[in-house]
Amino acid sequence: MAYNKEEKFDKEITDKLMQHYKEAINLLGEDANREGLIKTPERVAKSLQFLTQGYNLDAKSIIESAKFKESVSEMIVVKNIELYSLCEHHLLPFFGKVHIAYIPNGWITGLSKLARVVDVYARRLQVQERLTIQIKDAIKETLNPLGVAVVIEAQHLCMMMRGVQKQNSVTTTSAFDGEFHENSTRSEFLKLISTDLG
Repeated sequence: MAYNKEEKFDKEITDKLMQHYKEAINLLGEDANREGLIKTPERVAKSLQFLTQGYNLDAKSIIESAKFKESVSEMIVVKNIELYSLCEHHLLPFFGKVHIAYIPNGWITGLSKLARVVDVYARRLQVQERLTIQIKDAIKETLNPLGVAVVIEAQHLCMMMRGVQKQNSVTTTSAFDGEFHENSTRSEFLKLISTDLG
């Protein structure tokens, strides 16, 4: 899923982005041709393509690639999945962790696939609220589980570096479906991840 040194970026997109970033650097009062900045437009163009590679990936296909018939009916929890994304309002990063649980209804998926689903949607211009729902929906629509739960805790540089400049604020979003609407099931899930919340 991730780019490596051998993989190539789209040259046409890279060239166009480079030109725009060069213009932006000049508009900010810098000289895009000075030694320290001359390669910056290319680096940023490639970085942005890497950080938005999720547009070219399909979460449901990833889950389907490791979908197995199993009679398991107990809650499966994967917590502390690292999250890095870009806020669509300021193009500044937000980062944190994702906790996912589902209750199988005849099908399970490889545990690493849940982390990959997070990356598919995180590697786009995002808002945390939508990201939470997209992860839940991809699991629901592909595995048809008895229930799905997703909790995301993240810090947003758009709040930390600019605007209100609140350094310790953490945003928590959640999405529940199926049996996780039941208080007892939801409470069990929240208890399992509670050592990581707060």
